[in-house]
Amino acid sequence: MSTTRNSQPSQATTVIIQEKIKQIEEKYQVTILYACESGSRAWNFASPNSDYDIRFIYAHQPAWYLQVDKEYQRDVIELPIVDEYDINGWELQKSLKLLKKSNPTLLEWISSPIVYRNIKGFKQEANALSDKYFCARSCFYHYQHMAKNNYREHLKQSTVRLKKYFYVLRPLFAMRWLEKKLTKIPMQFNELLNSMCDNKQVRSLIEELLIIKESVDEKYYQPAQPMLNKYIENELNNIEQRAQTLDKNIKDYHAINQFFIRWLGQ
Repeated sequence: MSTTRNSQPSQATTVIIQEKIKQIEEKYQVTILYACESGSRAWNFASPNSDYDIRFIYAHQPAWYLQVDKEYQRDVIELPIVDEYDINGWELQKSLKLLKKSNPTLLEWISSPIVYRNIKGFKQEANALSDKYFCARSCFYHYQHMAKNNYREHLKQSTVRLKKYFYVLRPLFAMRWLEKKLTKIPMQFNELLNSMCDNKQVRSLIEELLIIKESVDEKYYQPAQPMLNKYIENELNNIEQRAQTLDKNIKDYHAINQFFIRWLGQ
């Protein structure tokens, strides 16, 4: 099947992004431990004009964590979108609390195939830690919510935005993966499609839509696909009780705390 040609940033774009990362460090007096691409480029179904969704994990100097009023300090850095660069990040302690809960957004960040910064192997250690705390049930609820909301809000009209099909299909296949594999979700959409879609007609139609998406604007609209909508509705109707069979996360904070101490002074 087709692979998206526009997902990987050029060398020139990578240099620009890495310079922006350095500027954030200087402006906010933080250390960015890890930075990556999130969203459609990381999922490998970007359009030619897709934004660069740059996400990062950062740490303050150790003294910042010793403030009595630290709970009133912001634990995110969010920059306004300029040109095609959408950049924001989470503070290390916030990130680790979310990792403890197996937050799917964070898991996708540290699994991204497009990496702009990876200090001393942070990505590899964070991934190993996320394996220890992985909770399929938490992830399942996240993707269920995403699939249902995107379908209800964007795909029930006669003409729909093409990209929204993939914002429903990816979480649907992610839920299937969680049930069958009980492991973290692959970032590449192609892998999910090929391994989790057992309807050949539907898979063929999705492959055709992927080819179209490679060459059209992010805001491209087209007629809704009745066969695909029916497939999505059947999947959504059959998932309500399936999360109950998946394990909960009941692990303690010991490994998280050790990781935090190790990376705080980097």
